[in-house]
Amino acid sequence: MTHPLTTLNRVPADVIKNFVDDLLPDLEPHGIRVLENRNGLVMLPAQDTAQGATFHLGEVLVSEARVRVGSSEGYSATLGRDLEQALAVALLDAAQREQVLLERIMGFLEQQGQLQAAEDHKLLRKVQATRVQMETF
Repeated sequence: MTHPLTTLNRVPADVIKNFVDDLLPDLEPHGIRVLENRNGLVMLPAQDTAQGATFHLGEVLVSEARVRVGSSEGYSATLGRDLEQALAVALLDAAQREQVLLERIMGFLEQQGQLQAAEDHKLLRKVQATRVQMETF
């Protein structure tokens, strides 16, 4: 299984926000505190395949959130300017660390991981169909 934050950051924004909205009443008794919530630009690194040198392609807009649930902190940085999406991912990260609603969160992660794996498999099949054997030329 991939890292939970990798899976969460690939979940469509509306899906993850609705899921967290449903969890909020159960999270509130543990105490929720937003520590940081902002948009910013970060450099996007890439690696030259010929020389192996790292260079920067340019800047990427991200939304960043850091929250606390109970005594555990959660963090998220998502592409784009959707601060609510970043907060939702950070809340799930913190809740998971705090061992709060773990069964529901892990079920959501499993379901989304399976959907993402199916999408990846479908895309790879399309890519495979376009491969050319150079020996035939």
